[in-house]
Order: sequence, then C-alpha cells, then structure tokens
Amino acid sequence: MEEIIQEKISADHLLYVSLKYTKTCDVIMNLILRWRKMIEISITKVLKHAKKKKRISVVPLNPVGKIDEIRKLFKKDKNFLEILELYEMFRKIEELRKERIGEFRKNVTLKIIYRGEEININLEKLKEYASKLEKFISTLKQFLLA
Repeated sequence: MEEIIQEKISADHLLYVSLKYTKTCDVIMNLILRWRKMIEISITKVLKHAKKKKRISVVPLNPVGKIDEIRKLFKKDKNFLEILELYEMFRKIEELRKERIGEFRKNVTLKIIYRGEEININLEKLKEYASKLEKFISTLKQFLLA
C-alpha cells in the first residue's frame, strides 16, 4: 500500500502544483503516466491478495489477463470498472494521436483520439479523474485489509 500512496502523492503534486504553474501538455502526460503506474501497482497487489485469499487460482502475467481477472473480482463495483476503462486508455496514451491546445494558458488541453472518439483532457477532466482515483484507492484499501 505504501508504494501506491507514494505514487498518488507524486501524481497529486503534478496535478495541484506543477500543472498550476507550468500549464503544459507534458505535465498532463506525466500525470497520466504516473496514474497508470499507480493503477498497475494496485492491480498487481489486488491479484496477489486475491490469490492469497484463494479467490483466484493464478495471477495472469499479461496486462489484458490481469484486467480481465480484476473485472471478474469487482464486477459489482462501478467505480472500479470505470478506473479499469481509464487504465486501458492510459496504457495506450503514448501511441494515441494527440493535439496540444492552449499551452501555457489557463485552459491548457491535451486533445486525444481514443477508440474513434475525441477526448479533451483539461484541468476539469483531470480533477474528475483524480476524484475517481481517490474512490478507487479507498476501495483498494478496504479490499487489501479484508
């Protein structure tokens, strides 16, 4: 859990401090990559815990297999499933087509094309993601302590 909290602290700093002062798409990308790493660590920890509790028989090695196992474990938790959707987008973010809008301005936006749909990642969207990730971490704590 310590490692996950450290990643979250770093991500929060990027969101609330670095982005506030630099207003660049590079900071948005770094924040998303930090969140991706945090979710990856979380998924691995959850699967190891589930195996220890004998809820699953084996921990998959590939990311897609891990996501499928997590989906089965948390099929009733809507927020957890939303985070998995976000994670799938974060995993592909480096290869997606991106457009930088309004850099160094108040409303800096990173426009990406994901699954044929245009997503504008701006400060509001990042705060929305942050609140979902906050709920995700509290669910994660409950699961790992159970």
